[in-house]
Amino acid sequence: MITDWARRALPAMLDDLRAVVEQETHSYDKAMLVRGLRELRARAVGHLGTPDDEILHEGGGHGDVLELYYRGTAPGTVLMLGHYDTVWPTGTLAGWPFAVLEGKATGPGVFDMKTGLVQSIWALRGLRELGLPHPGVRFLFNGDEEIGSPASREHIEAASEDVLATLVFEASLDGALKTARKGVGLFNVTVTGVEAHAGLDPYAGASAVHALAEIVTTLAAAGSRERGTTVNVGLISGGTGRNVTAGRATCGVDVRVTDPAEMGRIDDVFAALRASDPRVKVSATGEWNRPPMVRNPASQRLFKELQKVAAGFGWLVDEAAVGGASDGNFVSALGRPVLDGLGAVGDGAHARHEHVVIEHIPERTALTMGLITALA
Repeated sequence: MITDWARRALPAMLDDLRAVVEQETHSYDKAMLVRGLRELRARAVGHLGTPDDEILHEGGGHGDVLELYYRGTAPGTVLMLGHYDTVWPTGTLAGWPFAVLEGKATGPGVFDMKTGLVQSIWALRGLRELGLPHPGVRFLFNGDEEIGSPASREHIEAASEDVLATLVFEASLDGALKTARKGVGLFNVTVTGVEAHAGLDPYAGASAVHALAEIVTTLAAAGSRERGTTVNVGLISGGTGRNVTAGRATCGVDVRVTDPAEMGRIDDVFAALRASDPRVKVSATGEWNRPPMVRNPASQRLFKELQKVAAGFGWLVDEAAVGGASDGNFVSALGRPVLDGLGAVGDGAHARHEHVVIEHIPERTALTMGLITALA
């Protein structure tokens, strides 16, 4: 019954997908984010009616956060979480329009994660049309996930309190749900040396660039394959000329950790950074953008419930651990039940080959419907 309904709904879901993809929503374009959220809200209200509760949290310079609540027919609430911002700058659509070809849909943001947004809305519509029991559903749409969720984190954490489950509609990993994700730390190191003429007075200076080279080696060595920790120095700048002993140099560092205990160890590494030349000063700034998503007991019970639902449809659903982070990390760190990766099946997040496989859209929608009614 559920799967048949979802397959019949596919053409209309594709119409919605086209509409939300064609409304560009780059994380740093507030005006377009406002328009994109307006379009998303219109789709939700058009299919589900006026919400029983609605809250708009202003995001300042970032995308706003919209919460829409719809009462259920059973106790409790399920949080449906998804971001509407993308990494693609405004204007990308002109050279890469939304298209459906050979069983795939492509376009900026289609995989990460606008298909998931559409699926979440249609899942509740399906439960209502089929008269299936379901808890209340709260949608939370945020427009700053791709830049670390600075405006939405507090609202996500608040909305996920005391819910039966938080369902994150990020894309899947080849159909597998993402039950473990790495935590992310974003750091900057600034090195201040002493400028001098590299030829006329080569020993009077203390090179910030040379000192930074030492520091980069130290940081790279802090990574640990065994512990699941990576340290990537992705940006370097410094100096003013070839013949000048560099007075300043900086680097940007991305750290990913599987084990929450590693956060403290890496903090100690940054705190202990020193240059071999005592004339050089070193400072480190930054923070842990997201804690790791670990397989906490509540989430594991939820995943087992999902597997039962999938088995009822004759499907197998796997789980996976990935290096990327999402807003689900915040929920997991609080010990709350969360499943991530309920969105599209496809490939190419943040890349020009971004696409979704169309035949899986009804399946993923049906899987969500089955899980929510099971939670009733």
